[in-house]
Amino acid sequence: MTVTVLVPDEHGVAALSALDGVLAVRYDPDNLPPEAQEAEVLVPTFLSADKVRLVASLPKLRMVQLLTAGAEAWIGKLPEHVLLSTCTGAHGGSTAEWAMAALLAIYREIREFDRDRANRAWSFHQTETLQDKRVLVVGAGDLGRQLERRLLAFDAEVTMVANAARDGVRGVGELPELLPHHDAVVLMVPMTDATHHLVDAGFLSRMRDNAVLVNAARGPVVDTDALVKELTSRRLRAALDVTDPEPLPAEHPLWSAPGLLLTPHVAGSCTGVHDRAYRVVANQIEQFVRGDEPDNLVRGLY
Repeated sequence: MTVTVLVPDEHGVAALSALDGVLAVRYDPDNLPPEAQEAEVLVPTFLSADKVRLVASLPKLRMVQLLTAGAEAWIGKLPEHVLLSTCTGAHGGSTAEWAMAALLAIYREIREFDRDRANRAWSFHQTETLQDKRVLVVGAGDLGRQLERRLLAFDAEVTMVANAARDGVRGVGELPELLPHHDAVVLMVPMTDATHHLVDAGFLSRMRDNAVLVNAARGPVVDTDALVKELTSRRLRAALDVTDPEPLPAEHPLWSAPGLLLTPHVAGSCTGVHDRAYRVVANQIEQFVRGDEPDNLVRGLY
């Protein structure tokens, strides 16, 4: 028996062609191929919230396999019999790398020194260091663990937080008491009802003066208006790879907010992303074809 899998690009066709029992068919979302009528697995394009509409055109669909770790655009949008699997394990390293780059750029004042270079100013002075900083990582999945490993290599102290406490991990309910004792807070949680505006005015007010908020999760995890107020007062600093709204409108106050490092949702967008993503996708689909439950099925925990 052969399982037909719809993939959005040639990377997907190449990655899945070696799997026994799988027929990988490239599709155009606006002009589905005839094989779509037999397709049991759909691999949407990267960051593809608009592709939810395709589900109605796939009568034999049994699983949606994402190329992203985030699944918020799909949760609650699929028939009960259709499984939803993420690409957890593909982007943790690159996202953690971005978070490290952001923290290092802020603490070592890389942007400021580059501005001095442009002005031909030799501005010798001491900076902060990531060494010995206490970093609170909210989200203890693949992304959070990848960041923890890198932070420890830079001699930072790390506290991990997840939805529920477990060995070596604090529970999300402990955040109010943890926030005042950390120099940086890095967000690596999925977008769910529970994490929407997790970082609100109260959360931010508990962070210590001059602390750094890093959002590598999703924009709506942070109350943007509350963050703008803290940045404008210069009490907190931040690094954002995601925003709410996104893309950020030209007139938005975040563009000119002091103490902010801002990038356009590029933490996972780097060389090798297709190879890493499709290695995970191939593994998940192989499990599905065998009749096993894929490791990355969405279960609502972080």
